[in-house]
Amino acid sequence: MRIDIITVLPELLENFTRESIVGRAQKKGLAEIHVHNLRDYSTNRWRRVDDYPFGGFAGMVMQCEPIDRCISELKAEREYDEVIFTSPDGEQFTQPMANTLSLAQNLIILCGHYKGIDYRIREHLITKEISIGDYVLTGGELAAAVMTDAIVRIIPGVIGDEQSALSDSFQDGLLAAPVYTRPAEYKGWRVPEILLSGHDAKIKEWELSQSLERTRRLRPDLLAEEPAAAQNKKQK
Repeated sequence: MRIDIITVLPELLENFTRESIVGRAQKKGLAEIHVHNLRDYSTNRWRRVDDYPFGGFAGMVMQCEPIDRCISELKAEREYDEVIFTSPDGEQFTQPMANTLSLAQNLIILCGHYKGIDYRIREHLITKEISIGDYVLTGGELAAAVMTDAIVRIIPGVIGDEQSALSDSFQDGLLAAPVYTRPAEYKGWRVPEILLSGHDAKIKEWELSQSLERTRRLRPDLLAEEPAAAQNKKQK
């Protein structure tokens, strides 16, 4: 998989792409993350990529030309499954969306900035608009990093224990059950006995009941799909 991220602040993303799971995926040859400085595509002598909006509105708007030049240059080299724009009014980013995007071969993520981008780019070049939450960030770099991490980590082979990723929260529409490690007792705080029993079937039942209980308590909005989610969990 290849992800090209277009930004006016490349230094915010360059360290991220070299570290942790995303860095490991690149070292394994399972992902390529390329960060492009939008200012490199400006024809302005001061490398400006924004201007005042028509209509007298407040703020500054990212211009068409540098964005178009960057995306056109990338698309001349390869086909892209999606050209994504990070926007607070986009479709909510979810685990199922991350799963779908992880199957793509090539993605472009355009990071928004200032008051937004010239709407003609959204009309003619963007294929998918994504929001990571109902709030506004200074720029789309953090959103791009969040999406990249969520997408790359579930590519087969990136995480050593692939079952770990498959049992994460939201993969079955439920929150994950509590997890524990050694020692079995610490300061009088004990690990649930069932997890020490070695009885796989009973442990699976406990895991499902805990997932359902935590989801009902913490995220009841997820339980619209509870029957299907619970059934999937039971089959694992």
